[in-house]
Amino acid sequence: MGQQSGSVSRIGRGPGTASVSTAPLRRFLSNAQTARHARTYAREAVEAAVPGISEDSLADVQLIVSELVTNAYRYGTEPGDRVGVSVDAQPAGARVEVHDPARRRPRPKALGQESERGRGLHVVREIADRWGIDDRPFGKAVWAELTWH
Repeated sequence: MGQQSGSVSRIGRGPGTASVSTAPLRRFLSNAQTARHARTYAREAVEAAVPGISEDSLADVQLIVSELVTNAYRYGTEPGDRVGVSVDAQPAGARVEVHDPARRRPRPKALGQESERGRGLHVVREIADRWGIDDRPFGKAVWAELTWH
């Protein structure tokens, strides 16, 4: 399902090349509250860029941000590290990027009925039109793109 091209992995339903976000990167100290702060930031960024956006669309962006930031916190950072978040919202949709210093790429885990963890990338895959992973000089960026419905 995924396709690799150089240092970019494209995963998901949509065709084409990964786009690049021009949105500013907001950095958060990586800790247990990072996802909450990043969700608030994402909501504010989308509401400012797309006035009148539906609550359902806001919820989708916030859920994607929460899942990707939680993965970065759990698997991509150590104490004192920072997680970068960018939200590029446009009238037609949004691109979310979460940057962390780890080179290890996330992989969706097999889901068991009793699983309480390991569902984040499955959630992102269901909501996003496309998602993927870009290598960065000092880590990686996991991104997701979605279209407003």
